[in-house]
Amino acid sequence: MNTSSDTVNREVPARTASGWVMLVITILLLAAGLYLIFHPIVMLQRGAPFAFKQIIAGLICEFAFVLLLPGFFTLTPNQAAVLILFGAYQGTERHSGFHWTNPFNRKLRISLRARNLNGDKLKVNDKRGNPIEIAAVVVWRVEDSAQASFDVDSYESYVQIQSESAVRHLASSYAYDHGEDNEVTLRSGLDEVAVALRNELTERLSKAGVVVEEARLTHLAYAPEIASAMLRRQQAEAVIAARHKIVHGAVSMVDMALRELAEKQVIALDEERKAAMVSNLLVVLCGEAEVHPVVNAGTLYT
Repeated sequence: MNTSSDTVNREVPARTASGWVMLVITILLLAAGLYLIFHPIVMLQRGAPFAFKQIIAGLICEFAFVLLLPGFFTLTPNQAAVLILFGAYQGTERHSGFHWTNPFNRKLRISLRARNLNGDKLKVNDKRGNPIEIAAVVVWRVEDSAQASFDVDSYESYVQIQSESAVRHLASSYAYDHGEDNEVTLRSGLDEVAVALRNELTERLSKAGVVVEEARLTHLAYAPEIASAMLRRQQAEAVIAARHKIVHGAVSMVDMALRELAEKQVIALDEERKAAMVSNLLVVLCGEAEVHPVVNAGTLYT
């Protein structure tokens, strides 16, 4: 039997009265009750007959005054009150101000303001099994007060636990870096990863009536036990990439030099001299240390 649809609650507006109007009524009840109680006593001292019914009416007014007092409540902006009558959901009041409701209603106040969840650093394995440290910040707020109150035990704990679970799942779905062609990684695709995290959190937290405003990674690093090895690998890859660019540039410059010499007929070189020139130029352009040229004072072939 599917009971999921039976347990989902939806927020409905509550029926409440203006607190100021009811305040005037309760004050009038208080004044009327005091008058009905003390007036017969004063008249009795003057010899009038005892007005028992009038005193009873005054006591009823005072009882009504005391009974109405618990119905008053106030709400600040971005705050809601969930009203419950003997276990039955009566509705949610979202409007700020001074209100009155059935005095037997239990009022659960829920903040509708945006909140930050700054997650702890989690140690997980990425898509390739490398241990990494990851943390995220989640901006969330309560959208449906009925779901937040009745569909989960504690919506704040639910948000914290589900956010941690979503971050762990996200880390295991992406590689830390150096992905395949056009592959999104945790380091290179921060915006795509943030969108994926937000979508997953939205799906998870919708059961608690919570909407996710923003979710982003705040910490991303290799775990300490492999950080030094990964740093050396990154340095080696950086050196290789730099060398690749240097060699590519040097070859382009040598090709340009030979082509310019040939087109402008500055000098005619045979294949052996071209090879020597190419070798010398590559040494000059690719070498790390400063080159000190040797000037040939003789002819080209001596």
